[in-house]
Amino acid sequence: MAVDELQAIIQRCQVLEEADFKGEDFNLFQVAGQKCLEDGYAAQLLEVIQNEKNKVIIKNMGWNLICPLVRCILVYKQEDDKREHCLKILDQLSQLCNPKELFLGLLEQIEQTSGEQVCQTVMLLLQPLQTVLLKLQNKKAYSVGLSLAMIMNQLTPLPVPYTKQQIQEDKLGLCQCCNAVVDFAKPFVNEVVKNMEKSSEYNDMELKEELLKFCMKSLKYPLLTAQLEQLEGIEEHPFRRFATEIIVSAVKINYSHKGKSPHWENEEFADIERKNSADSLACLSYLVFVQHFGIDCFPMVFSPSYLLQCNMMHIEVLLKSCLLKMEDNSLLHQYLEFRDFINVPQVLVKVMTLCPMEHLRKKSLNILQLFIDKFEAEGKYTLFRCLLKTSNHAGVEGYIIKNIKDQIHLSLTKACDNIWFTGHHLISLLDLVLLLPEGAETDLLQNSDRIMASLNLLRYLVIKDCESDNQTGVWTMLAKIEQNFLKPLHVGLNMSKAHYEAEIKNKKENKREAQSSKTICSVTVSGEKMPAMTTEMQLQVLHSALFTFDLIESVLARVEELIEVKIKGGMDENNVKT
Repeated sequence: MAVDELQAIIQRCQVLEEADFKGEDFNLFQVAGQKCLEDGYAAQLLEVIQNEKNKVIIKNMGWNLICPLVRCILVYKQEDDKREHCLKILDQLSQLCNPKELFLGLLEQIEQTSGEQVCQTVMLLLQPLQTVLLKLQNKKAYSVGLSLAMIMNQLTPLPVPYTKQQIQEDKLGLCQCCNAVVDFAKPFVNEVVKNMEKSSEYNDMELKEELLKFCMKSLKYPLLTAQLEQLEGIEEHPFRRFATEIIVSAVKINYSHKGKSPHWENEEFADIERKNSADSLACLSYLVFVQHFGIDCFPMVFSPSYLLQCNMMHIEVLLKSCLLKMEDNSLLHQYLEFRDFINVPQVLVKVMTLCPMEHLRKKSLNILQLFIDKFEAEGKYTLFRCLLKTSNHAGVEGYIIKNIKDQIHLSLTKACDNIWFTGHHLISLLDLVLLLPEGAETDLLQNSDRIMASLNLLRYLVIKDCESDNQTGVWTMLAKIEQNFLKPLHVGLNMSKAHYEAEIKNKKENKREAQSSKTICSVTVSGEKMPAMTTEMQLQVLHSALFTFDLIESVLARVEELIEVKIKGGMDENNVKT
């Protein structure tokens, strides 16, 4: 009988000194204890462990029972008395065993668990693990960090519940487990805070860093992909509570309460920022400034413009992180029916055109292209129409027209038939592209980017699409293009060149007078008066404008030449057939 075997081993070991325990004794104790658990004698095993006479034996050998003990607890049902006895045994072991040995035994069980048992195992072992860690004297910070890292590594592969039903069901126990883990870390956070309050010279950097690493990992998983909006019917949203606890913990760890006024320990946070992923910091930014978690702990001394500048890189990280995970051409056009999917590119356009910082303008452009690339053909088509109508910026319109040209090229060169960038759909889009917004009176210099992009697109269409095929429909609408675009452009170019040539002549004639006064005019940009321009500077600007007009005119002439050649070639071909 298993109990008799265990008693025999216990009696033999009771007469031995602690130093005289041999490897054989450990093995026999483990086998007999495991057999007691498997045969249903947990109550008898508990009596053996609680016996004061066996205290030294349990201290040295008890950790060997962790593996079979966890296995039995997970098998027994909640209401089973045997499970209750096993839980009491686990509690006793956490109190009596050698902390170092038991710590390794508990971590080994967490590491070995997998699948649906991950959260059950972690939640089962958190309390004894916390008890053991609080007893450790040496390498405490390292052990706390190792425990948290091991737990997070085991949880990370699990899918994060997103819908209301998934959160309520919590099938794998992740919601409950995450909050249990943050409760597990609280005593160590409080220890850091307490020591900081006692002495401003307290500097246990290792424990603070390990706890901050845990907070940052938690921001990336599960919070980066978690549903954090308040859901009706869920009184206490588990991930909202988890987010709040994580941010409060991070603030407590990194925030000094000592002194006249609170301050952030910038060097520490800078180091953590460097070591941890940008995704975590982007999530932190979202939680604080959008969801307002922990906002009451945030210093209210930063200006809105400074906060915007700091958060721009986090916004970029969040968007890129999401977009890069998706395949190109995979996002359905129906997503554009959601307001946010239309708002995002429009906001990016505002950053591209209004932000004073060049690197942020470039990043916004890159993200906009990523955003465009993810939509399938109809989505791209809808997005292009929207941006052409709403951007109100010639540079952006020129960029969108270049994208349209790229999509037409794919449609004409691929075997698959893309109806959105050929035929009547494309004709509707070209109506927005191949025209001058104000007719002949359009400011050609201000709209030069758009005009050049439109001319390049038209040149491409004329070269690539034969009149007999007319896949793009450009030949069907040629008369309309000439009326709305080419002819007004001719008139506008003549008017603009004449105006600027007259200005140049006038400036040269009055150059002597201009030199005597040195400065004759000033320029205002965005409501701010710029430094006055000399006559020489004005002449440079005027000549640059003329160069732009000459460039537009040369491309226009080439387009009209190609149209004439194609039409003549088509007529000759028809004559031959006749």
